[in-house]
Amino acid sequence: MTQNKIFGSLLLIAGTTIGAGMLALPIASAGLGFGTSSAIMLILWALMAYTALLMVEIHQFAPSDASLNHLAQRLLGRKGQLIANSALMFLLYALCAAYIAGGGEQVNQKLSTWLGLNLPPQAGAILFTLLVGAIVGMGTHCVDLINRGLFALKLLALLLMLALLLPQVESPHLLELPLNQGLIITAIPVIFTSFGFHGSIPSVVRYLGVEVKALRRIMLFGSALPLVIYLLWQLGSQGVLNQSQLLENQSLSSFINQLASVLHSEYLSSAISLFADLALATSFLGVSLGLFDFMASSLRQEDNATGRSLTAAITFLPPLGFALFYPQGFITALGYAAIALVILAIFLPVAMVWTQRQMRDAANMPTGYRVAGGKLALMLATLCGIVVIAAQIFS
Repeated sequence: MTQNKIFGSLLLIAGTTIGAGMLALPIASAGLGFGTSSAIMLILWALMAYTALLMVEIHQFAPSDASLNHLAQRLLGRKGQLIANSALMFLLYALCAAYIAGGGEQVNQKLSTWLGLNLPPQAGAILFTLLVGAIVGMGTHCVDLINRGLFALKLLALLLMLALLLPQVESPHLLELPLNQGLIITAIPVIFTSFGFHGSIPSVVRYLGVEVKALRRIMLFGSALPLVIYLLWQLGSQGVLNQSQLLENQSLSSFINQLASVLHSEYLSSAISLFADLALATSFLGVSLGLFDFMASSLRQEDNATGRSLTAAITFLPPLGFALFYPQGFITALGYAAIALVILAIFLPVAMVWTQRQMRDAANMPTGYRVAGGKLALMLATLCGIVVIAAQIFS
């Protein structure tokens, strides 16, 4: 195994995590203040890093090409497999709905600014879906080539955005306290969703092989890099805009416009808008491709024009329907995605580790690598998952 593979795997985890969900963080935590939102972010990162290590513990006794579907069936039976597949499908649909809603906003804004076209909100969602749907319909190779270029541009836009934003931070804004304790409840699901990378873990294991020491480092450092970038993004956005300004702009496009107008910076406006466009595009490409392949496999569709067209319709029409009825539903859809992510990233890893430990202890088999914390940590992680779901329901 080479260092190049380790570095590539680390970037895969980080790249999967840093997406369009990052754009929602300042909006979701608008009334919390920088200190409170950062504390919640640290807690949820630690939770997700812990459950990622649980996945490493599970994978050490499975074939390197084992998928989540295979692991759930082996350790939890047919019911566990059904729960895993259902949660994965719900998560992918919810994320696609969020990205279509957010991307539709951006498309409408561009058409209004560049061409002077004042179209209804639904028009942008339809155009954005048709564009991405056409690319996904062409196949994985086409998505891969386009995504590489977009991802490189996204990183450049991110660095430029932070470089322009951070020098303008005003310290009094960072000392603001939560306006309402109830706002913490609404922020938790969105922040939690922004740390979702667990779907990429089987791909990393398949790429590296079952190398526990390397996998542990990749999970910790790969998830810590997005944490640092998120904190810098929160520092910049919450340090430039006060809570009242953030709460006034609860849609993606209005938030971007407000941030740029306060600083009177055309370069910053361009950098933020470019990053938002690229983050939405790359996230939607990756998630919709995963959903497309999942539906094609589940429905056993032929890999021809008719089969791919039918799969594309099943993939894109339901989330597009959500975006047409709720054109500003970016934050809402991300919140509902948190419910499925709790099942996939917390409940399933905890249940599989619990079962695997009991099976190996009962058979006096070697324990191998075990994540610290024992049963208490597993129960605490489960409790945290329940809190996230309850927060989404109550919000």
